[in-house]
Amino acid sequence: MSVQEDQGKLTGGKLIGGKLAGGAPTGRTAGLDRARLASHGALPLRSSSHTRSRRYAALDLGTNNCRLLIAEARGSGFKVVDGFSRIVRLGERLAADGVLSGPAMDRAIAALKICADKLSGADITSARLVATEACRRAANGTAFTDRIRTETGLDIEIVDRETEARLAVAGCAPLIDDDAEGVLLFDIGGGSSEIVWIDLTSRYHLSGAALVRCIRAWTSLPVGVVTLAERHGGTEVDERVFADMVADVRTMLDRIDPKGVLAEAVARGKIHLLGTSGTVTTLAGLFLGLKRYDRRQVDGTWLDHTQIGQLIGQLLSMNFSERVANPCIGADRADLVLAGCAILEAIRQRWPCERLRVADRGLREGMLMELIEHDRLVRQRSRRQRASALAAAPTLA
Repeated sequence: MSVQEDQGKLTGGKLIGGKLAGGAPTGRTAGLDRARLASHGALPLRSSSHTRSRRYAALDLGTNNCRLLIAEARGSGFKVVDGFSRIVRLGERLAADGVLSGPAMDRAIAALKICADKLSGADITSARLVATEACRRAANGTAFTDRIRTETGLDIEIVDRETEARLAVAGCAPLIDDDAEGVLLFDIGGGSSEIVWIDLTSRYHLSGAALVRCIRAWTSLPVGVVTLAERHGGTEVDERVFADMVADVRTMLDRIDPKGVLAEAVARGKIHLLGTSGTVTTLAGLFLGLKRYDRRQVDGTWLDHTQIGQLIGQLLSMNFSERVANPCIGADRADLVLAGCAILEAIRQRWPCERLRVADRGLREGMLMELIEHDRLVRQRSRRQRASALAAAPTLA
């Protein structure tokens, strides 16, 4: 079966997979209406004569976190110059109530005001600001983004699951093993979990963010650490509760890849897992024995199948207060980390890859890479047009 013939077959008849085209956003989906933001005082318009390095910003308002990165382009990548992250639990009780709660929205607004202040002083060239599953699912999600615009000046775009999956791949692509024939990337979020199969057997010269062209199929599970913990409980989790969580997620995964195409590829042994979430970074922090979380040590860490099982067992052996006291978990994640481990365990049972690479990067980094590439192409086109106009101009006799 060819790649083209198999597009989207992982979803059991519902076509939500297939090759995802790359390319940077344009128009409103570029995420920032600069004139509108300037009128709110949230972002100054950039002077064309400014000599500072071009800066780009990416903001991800998720079900659990609000995160911002500001970076300058450097070679084929970027250098982070500022950032912000706060757990806001925007999706708290969303599964039960169907709407974003007042306290949850207030927490998010408070965090977004900090982000707006950072953006206003950063002299941003271009930015993309997105919201994901909580705002997608909530009946008042669009109304909330309107409130955000009014109170902070930030124009938040609610992205679909396909875009979220593509951006995660673009952000994590530098961590893909050069010798791999494929990668199963997963992003365990607060309200949903994205799973992407990247087929590298025909990658040719592609590398970095261009590997989004190698996406063969993807799916999005309507479950994340917040929703699963609310369903089963996250404070007191014993082996029975954990097994129930895993079984819950396995029911969803068993409907994926009905013909076993991905399972056959995994069985050949040259596909590795690539995880981007607080779940896998926590496991890496535990594995490294960190006294304080350090992204530089965690990002890119390899864990094998046995090590992952031992780390999950270690977490299961801890009570809630012990998880709170652990420097790689803390109070904000202590009631969510085992729900994330249950999603990971269900993925490992369904597709037992021998190795997992940990990514402390993802959606925001993917947005930055696309913004930088889009800006580079626009400037190249502008230079070509100027050169063409100059060549066509009459010479002075």
